[in-house]
Amino acid sequence: MTVKAILENDNFTPVVIADETREIEGAYCGDLLSWVMGKAEENNAFVTIMTNVNVLAVASLINMSVVIVCENAQLSEEFVAGAKDKGINVLKSSLPAFETCVALSKMI
Repeated sequence: MTVKAILENDNFTPVVIADETREIEGAYCGDLLSWVMGKAEENNAFVTIMTNVNVLAVASLINMSVVIVCENAQLSEEFVAGAKDKGINVLKSSLPAFETCVALSKMI
């Protein structure tokens, strides 16, 4: 599945689209960044409620396909600018993390 395919689902809104053809091979949901760094895999979607710029550092380090911020959490200009600079896809979802993951699992 690609980032573009996710955008066909009404539950997801684009924030930064750096590469809509980026393949997503799985997902990892977590808010403790040190834990995510040790457990998530390359080409995962990173599902979180965190909006700290360190989320982008973790996504970049692991080479994740997309960050999906749940519960319509507010993103700072610094977060959006950082995603653009690093070429990281970022989407928002109004759903809680669990429901976001359920929606993703139906598409993957």
